[in-house]
Amino acid sequence: MTKEALQSEARLLAAPKSSFVWGVSTSSFQIEGAAHIDGRGDSIWDVYCRKPGTVKNGDTGETACDHYHRYGEDVALMRDLRIDAYRFSISWSRLLPRGRGAVNEHGLAFYDRLIDALLAAGIEPWICLYHWDLPQALHELGGWQNRDIAGWFADYAALVARRYGDRVKRFATFNEPCVFTLFGYGLGWNAPGIADADALHKAIHHVNLSHGAAIGALRTTVPQASVGAIHNRQPCFPAGTSPNDAAAAVKFAGYWNDAFPYPQHFACYPAALAEAVEPFQKPGDMALIAQPVDWFGLNHYSPHYIKADHNVIGATFGAPPPNVPRTTIGWPIVPDAFRDTLLDVHRRFSLPIYILENGTATDDTLDGAGHIEDAGRIAYLRAYIDAMQEAIAAGVDVRGYFVWSLLDNFEWTSGYSQRFGLTYVDFATQRRIPKASARWYANLIAANRRRLVQPISGNCTEAAMATR
Repeated sequence: MTKEALQSEARLLAAPKSSFVWGVSTSSFQIEGAAHIDGRGDSIWDVYCRKPGTVKNGDTGETACDHYHRYGEDVALMRDLRIDAYRFSISWSRLLPRGRGAVNEHGLAFYDRLIDALLAAGIEPWICLYHWDLPQALHELGGWQNRDIAGWFADYAALVARRYGDRVKRFATFNEPCVFTLFGYGLGWNAPGIADADALHKAIHHVNLSHGAAIGALRTTVPQASVGAIHNRQPCFPAGTSPNDAAAAVKFAGYWNDAFPYPQHFACYPAALAEAVEPFQKPGDMALIAQPVDWFGLNHYSPHYIKADHNVIGATFGAPPPNVPRTTIGWPIVPDAFRDTLLDVHRRFSLPIYILENGTATDDTLDGAGHIEDAGRIAYLRAYIDAMQEAIAAGVDVRGYFVWSLLDNFEWTSGYSQRFGLTYVDFATQRRIPKASARWYANLIAANRRRLVQPISGNCTEAAMATR
């Protein structure tokens, strides 16, 4: 992308708040590697990747982006992006190889080094306690199907808070619990590969219990902490015109959008799954789950188009209408759905919103000059940030936006075939190459921070760009 194009794309939020947070997000299993180094225990994803046919090309997270050894280089990339904050997750099995009991000092020390490097670079660390990588040892004790996990998770949260709470004040309990429960316990598509209705509903309830227990542990240990959870919310439309597809879309939305925010905020389950979860509830559970939080973490990529199915919830993904544009991996591009989701979250939950994942995978390749001109990603980010601006103008209290992701990484069952990063990673050499989108995002952040222009359609000036 040319300098002139970058200038024209660096748009400003109308009347931006000085506290608006620009950031990037990653997760431990997807970037850290070092799977068998310094005492780390197996997670369910380590074990799942070793099963033939589960991950594209037989890819694993054993090396990933080798962030465990290259975190200094990655912090430098973040500094060049001019971000305010970095949201990352902790590997539970790196701190507690068995999930509980003996603590691994090597693992604790790694995150000490990372946090200190971030702070030295002027970047605020945001910790997510859980991004899908349950210690395998706990899975063998029942994992999310075992009610005792709420206590195990609270103990883990307290350990993290005690060690890092002197430097970290932003904590999320879970990232996208709807995905790892539905895909991992209901549909069998992700680790640990279970497809069972009771397993799914136990997992949903026990994750919610764990959220509530962890909020209590975080507030007790770090009284000044700002805490929340990160939910994936996406409109669910019928894929076809049949009544069965319409009913399936409503039911799927109950699991995808409401199974966790509703009990956590309103102390009740949505109608789509209330009866199925009821056998696993005990008196006092909903009061424990519905602990007050400080913000709503939102991940959003696209709407879903849902059709009826014979699986455990009676619904699955269908194809979007042929006139809906798609990313190179087939996800619909509908910025208006992002705006509408922000309006809906604001109306339902009345909390400040941080967008903690938004982005797209594109077919990124090096050109003859060794650059990656990812115009498709820039167009996507521009459109979705404009949609966010529309929501802000309509009164939605959005306080931050984080791109997924800093680096190309291990994308779960897609392995390394999907590239979401602002930074290209050559996985054979671990060389990092910032893409055109990284330059675009850095200029956007810098321009908004300086408040050079008020209208969102305004362009950065040559003088402003010269200070880059």
